Amino acid sequence: EEEAMKLLAGVENENLRKHMMAVAAIMERMAEKFGEDRTVWKFAGLLHDIDYGKVGHEEHGLKSAEMLQGKLPDYALHAIRAHNEMTGFMPESRMDFALRASDAASGLIVAAALVMPNKKLEAVRLETLKNKFKDKSFARRVDRGRIMECEKIGMELDEFLLLALEAMKGIADKIGL
Repeated sequence: EEEAMKLLAGVENENLRKHMMAVAAIMERMAEKFGEDRTVWKFAGLLHDIDYGKVGHEEHGLKSAEMLQGKLPDYALHAIRAHNEMTGFMPESRMDFALRASDAASGLIVAAALVMPNKKLEAVRLETLKNKFKDKSFARRVDRGRIMECEKIGMELDEFLLLALEAMKGIADKIGL
């Protein structure tokens, strides 16, 4: 936990740190749902982007995994490598797909909160997210295909978006939303 916080503190971009905390919250909820190791899933989410902006896009994820060698199990390192398809690592496991879907969903949810009158997560509902998801001009850079990867691990889109939204609402104060 302490070491993870030090690694997170090394990420200079505040929005990126908030994104990583959001993904961690979603991943921890996913682990609960699937009966997986909550701590490992949370830290995979929290630390998946520690190399972001420090290496080229093709290497993003590889350096993070290298920095976390011996600190997280191999399956978590694989998920971190596979969250960026440019690394050549393909998603295979439940955790791999969960991290990719959580990564993308957090972006959609943040964007949805920011267009609310109060700019807060508390104002975002599942219906809002479903409508924003369908509107391809909204949060254009959010990869809807990755969010849909929740179906590869047995979750319907609505169920996944609700889980992700509730997870992020649980840390709204920490991420300023």
